[in-house]
Amino acid sequence: MIVCKSAAEIDRMAGANALVAAILDELAAATAPGATTRDLDALADRRIREAGARAAFKGYRGYPATLCASINEQVVHGIPSDRALVEGDIVSLDMGVIVEGFYGDSAVTVGVGAIAPETARLLRVTEEALGRGIAQARVGGRLSDIGHAVQQWVESNGFSVVREFVGHGIGQALHEEPQIPNYGEPGRGPRLAEGMVLAIEPMVNAGKPGVKVLADGWTAVTRDGSLSAHFEHTVALTADGPRVLTVRNGAGGSGRP
Repeated sequence: MIVCKSAAEIDRMAGANALVAAILDELAAATAPGATTRDLDALADRRIREAGARAAFKGYRGYPATLCASINEQVVHGIPSDRALVEGDIVSLDMGVIVEGFYGDSAVTVGVGAIAPETARLLRVTEEALGRGIAQARVGGRLSDIGHAVQQWVESNGFSVVREFVGHGIGQALHEEPQIPNYGEPGRGPRLAEGMVLAIEPMVNAGKPGVKVLADGWTAVTRDGSLSAHFEHTVALTADGPRVLTVRNGAGGSGRP
C-alpha cells in the first residue's frame, strides 16, 4: 500500500531530510586523499547524535554502520573500512536519519581530489539523470515515467542503469511502497498522487549493468569492474510540483576533472 502524507507530515519529513543534506555536505567536504570511509562514518554518526536524531541504517537488517560508503566499482551498501581514499577515487555516500518518527534518506557520489574527465562525466550524467527523474515526479503521471526518464538519459550518454536495486517510498519507514526502478517504459504503474514521498536514486555503471553482492552480504559491485555512481534525493509530490526535501548547499558530486 502506498501511503500519502499530509502537508504537515511532509513538513516534518523536511526536517529529517534537511539534516541528511547538511551532513552529506560536510561528508563531501571531508572526502579527501588519505581519509578513510570509517572516518567519514564516525563523522556522520557524531553529527546525527549531536542533532538529537537517530541513524536510519545502523542495525537495519543487521547493517553494521551509520553510512554506506561505496568506492569506485562498489555500487551501493559499501561498509565503511580503514581503506584510505586516494586521488582519483570516487565514493558514494548514502545515509539516512530518523527525526520525530520520520525518515530522511539521500546519497551523493563525490570525487577524491582530481578525477579523470570520463569519471567526472559519469558522475555528472548520473546526477542529471536524477534531475530528469525528479522532473517526472508530478501528480497525475505514472510511476514508470520516472525510471524511463532516468534510463533514457543514462543510455543516451553511453552508460548503463543498474536493475537489481531501486528507489522507494519513504515516510515512517525507511522503505515503503512503491518500488521505483530506474528503467522501463513510460505510462505504467501506479498513478502519482499528491502526498507521495519518494526516494529516487539512479545507480549508473560506466560499463555493463550487471552487479553482484560480495561475501559480506552487503557490498554490491559491478560484475565487470567498471566504476559506478549513485545519487539520491527524497522528493515529495505536491500540487505545485516535486519538492526536493534533501537539497544540499554543496556544489554537487562531480569533483575536479
